[in-house]
Amino acid sequence: MEKFALIVAGGSGSRMGAEIPKQFLELAGKPVLMRTMERFAAYDPSIRLALVLPADQTTRWNELCHTHQFTLKHKVAIGGESRFQSVKNGLALLPADGLVFIHDGVRPLVTVQTLRNCEETAIKSGNALPVIPVVESLRQLAGDSSHHVDRSQFRLVQTPQTFRLDLIKKAYLQPESPRFTDDASVCEALGEKINLVPGNPENIKITHPADLKLAKYLWPGLD
Repeated sequence: MEKFALIVAGGSGSRMGAEIPKQFLELAGKPVLMRTMERFAAYDPSIRLALVLPADQTTRWNELCHTHQFTLKHKVAIGGESRFQSVKNGLALLPADGLVFIHDGVRPLVTVQTLRNCEETAIKSGNALPVIPVVESLRQLAGDSSHHVDRSQFRLVQTPQTFRLDLIKKAYLQPESPRFTDDASVCEALGEKINLVPGNPENIKITHPADLKLAKYLWPGLD
């Protein structure tokens, strides 16, 4: 089965307090986004890459590719007004059949094992959602009060959320809805069971300055 990685990068960097989009900040000498794409190429050199960027970031991306001599082949789609629209635009670049990993552009610490978990389960069952256990206590809000909930019944969701292309393309034909918070929720709206697989705790989404510092610390030991 042919494999594709659809990398969605639409951040502005506002929460990073940075003047440039967070996906363009450097990690180990290259922009975070390049490091993210390299993880998929390291897992499978034959994987086909597609990238979703806001229209006003494509020129800068091309300049960065030239500066860093970034030669991984990839297609570029223009992002939409929402993540839903951005993913839909990216899927339009891909064929009807195959397997697609839909991944946040600012998650450069995904491991080979997580990618393997996603691929194996999605090929077998149509989709795969990487998750990790909740390790801190949780409380659920109830009006002006709150109550304890059993954290063992919850999981934190990561990417790449992985799907057979025919399935996820069908899911994205649905009208956009506020309940669609990620690709799994779009797929689930078709009545599909979502299959959970182990993610890796290091697979953080770089959003705040402390996240980038942690990524720089973890990067040298990444498999």
